Amino acid sequence: MNIKKIIALDNPFRLLYHKIRAVLANIIYGFPSKRMKIIWVTGTNGKTSTCNIIAKGLIENWEKVFMFTTVNIILWDKEFTNEYKMTSPDPFVLQKLLKEAKKEGIQTAIIETASHWIKYNRIWGINYDTLVLTNISQDHLDLHKTMKDYVNTKLQIFKKLITYIRKKWIKKTAIINIDSDYADLFINETYDSLYTYGQSPNANMRIENIKQTENWIEFNLRLPGQDIQVKSKLFWEFNAYNIAWAIWVFVSEKIPKEKIEDIVSKISWIPGRLEAIENEEWFKIFVDYAHTPDALENVLTTLRNITKNRIITVFWATWDRDKSKRPIMWEVVSRLSDKVILTQDDDYTEDTISIIKDVLPGIDRKEWENFWVIPNREEAIRTALLWAEPWDTVLVAWKWDEHVIITNDWPQEWHDKTKIQEILKAIDDNKII
Repeated sequence: MNIKKIIALDNPFRLLYHKIRAVLANIIYGFPSKRMKIIWVTGTNGKTSTCNIIAKGLIENWEKVFMFTTVNIILWDKEFTNEYKMTSPDPFVLQKLLKEAKKEGIQTAIIETASHWIKYNRIWGINYDTLVLTNISQDHLDLHKTMKDYVNTKLQIFKKLITYIRKKWIKKTAIINIDSDYADLFINETYDSLYTYGQSPNANMRIENIKQTENWIEFNLRLPGQDIQVKSKLFWEFNAYNIAWAIWVFVSEKIPKEKIEDIVSKISWIPGRLEAIENEEWFKIFVDYAHTPDALENVLTTLRNITKNRIITVFWATWDRDKSKRPIMWEVVSRLSDKVILTQDDDYTEDTISIIKDVLPGIDRKEWENFWVIPNREEAIRTALLWAEPWDTVLVAWKWDEHVIITNDWPQEWHDKTKIQEILKAIDDNKII
């Protein structure tokens, strides 16, 4: 019997249990966030990329930083893969890492924070200083039930920001995407400093004249009294927002304009975020984490702009989380892909086939008509690569840079990028026909 499945996600006893653990973790490790500057990045999409840009930018500026995201962890000059399979970790894990960071002389922590972490009070005891809101769209309704609760859960931290413990010379700062739905709710709260960004004429920092090539993205950021010219190797158009969020952090840190432009030009890679897989074939291969309808539409629209032939998408049917978005995401995949393969992701306690059945209503095609169900993920990827023709693009979505896949029985070692490279080698060696 699975106790976790019996007790509702929002059961008061479950919420209290998580809060007690957060309180104990802070007491045991001595409330390390009281003596550090805490930058918190939340939103539906773009959190991991934004955290990485902020962290790597501050490191380029010779600052010691700690960072925790869905994909990776940075402790100053060391970087690790996040093996916890959580956007926001267990409070004992995070408090221990914060204490280790403090011992190494790190003064700034950048933390990617999901709504689960807030809802479960796992953030208790963390004294935030800068809050970044990337955007808000549907996600995690398995926990929140409604968009109102999802939005209000994130909003409560912005409401409380001004009340958190004050640290010498550090202002309580909010950085908000004015183009996002629900932005007004966040903008109307009280902060020491408020920065907005976006393409709206009302933004403090406006994103203008976006130009994308296959190697660079260039755009202008118009701030009061100055412009920042951005040229970045993070060349997908949607990265303009990720970069802009990070630049506002750099501006709030009083980093000079010329230094910001130099910093951004040097950041070239975010693991698993529309990451190209080098190969000697005549087609492109990408892995990406896109896990919401908006993110998936951005990724596939971007790929359509650089694809001369077909898009072949290998996509997920994933586990116990928000089931309501499954058919919505598959409508996006079906509309923007030429060929679609539905396959396995992390099953956890759900059966792969039952998950697939939840997804099918969103697919406006019959099986075998440019749509196939191949539950085994390795076979699905192999099939896509064998189908690919010159000038096609193959997108392998959802698992991105994870190093494990969770089946009903046990976790198994898995890495999309490594598996793709193994299959390509077998094809090149004529071991697969």
